[in-house]
Amino acid sequence: MLKFLCIGSLIFVALIGYGVYWAFFDMNRLPTGDYLTEETSPDGTYTLKAYVTNGGATTSYAIRGELVFNNNNNRTKNIYWNYREETANITWLDDDTVVINGHTLHAPNDTFDFRREG
Repeated sequence: MLKFLCIGSLIFVALIGYGVYWAFFDMNRLPTGDYLTEETSPDGTYTLKAYVTNGGATTSYAIRGELVFNNNNNRTKNIYWNYREETANITWLDDDTVVINGHTLHAPNDTFDFRREG
């Protein structure tokens, strides 16, 4: 009986932990925002689109960077999320390395999320 209670408790804690992650930290749940600008990688494999989001009267603007896979049915992935920014300065250093507002990311695996930096 104690074994089932321990397993049940672990499952419950795991579900609560995942729920907190999903609600507050999942980059797939970011607000869409308004289109700001975009830059395409030198070889045309990726396009980084930037959107500015307005959280309302109690929060500042934020920038969301969406990586578009041009050769893969235009699949998208959020790779950049930074608070208290209203503009996006995007520069591709090479085919896979992009700098957005001073943060260097290697596409497609790197991400920057201000909520995890601190």
